[in-house]
Amino acid sequence: MEQPLVVEDIRKQFGQFQAVKGISFQVSPGEVVGIVGPNGAGKTTTIKLILGLLQPNSGRITVFGQNIDRSSVRERIGYMPETPSFYAHLAGRELLLFVGELFGLGKTIRRERSEELLERVGLTAAANRQLGDYSKGMLQRICLAQALMNKPELLFLDEPLDGLDPIGRVRMKEVLLEIKRTGTAIVLNSHILSDVEIMSDRIAIMDHGRLLALDTVKKLIPSGKTLEEVFIKTVESNTEDD
Repeated sequence: MEQPLVVEDIRKQFGQFQAVKGISFQVSPGEVVGIVGPNGAGKTTTIKLILGLLQPNSGRITVFGQNIDRSSVRERIGYMPETPSFYAHLAGRELLLFVGELFGLGKTIRRERSEELLERVGLTAAANRQLGDYSKGMLQRICLAQALMNKPELLFLDEPLDGLDPIGRVRMKEVLLEIKRTGTAIVLNSHILSDVEIMSDRIAIMDHGRLLALDTVKKLIPSGKTLEEVFIKTVESNTEDD
């Protein structure tokens, strides 16, 4: 079975600033890889490189064995950005129908899929409200829904739990675990370490553009410790080395 994602020694430089320094990892079907790191660690830049939104200076990225620029590959990917930017005049339901049309879904399938996703993220009652009137948490939920319109086999989530209240976070985690069980590979970037620890199969710790650690939750986090403790120790050690 082809790997959903293989990243090999990618590097990205903006002027004299090295944002990503030789990152390598892969993601298997049905696996959740959580990426954590301080602000400016290079997490979002790494995701944008993988998605083809930025071009690496060197290295290789393959998605299902192909280059990300191929349309046949993009159709298999879902992306939930950290800061969604939608047409404020559209209603939630209209946004999902629009995204479905962009993916070339038939009219009936678009409608059925939109209603299903609105229910899954708890926005059925707000489906006809304009996005400009949505709260931060509601925008997060509709953003997840649009990322799922094409039933992606590889899903990128950039701070998906940011701005959600406790109930919204629980609902979001339930939806993501349901998606994982279907075999979808997930790359999760979040600063909420406790949620990353619970949801991930493997965790990558980044700092200053480097991948400092990558392992299963069981191997990375010793018994009796938390991800927060391991994270702080790993990042502080990297700072001392620098």
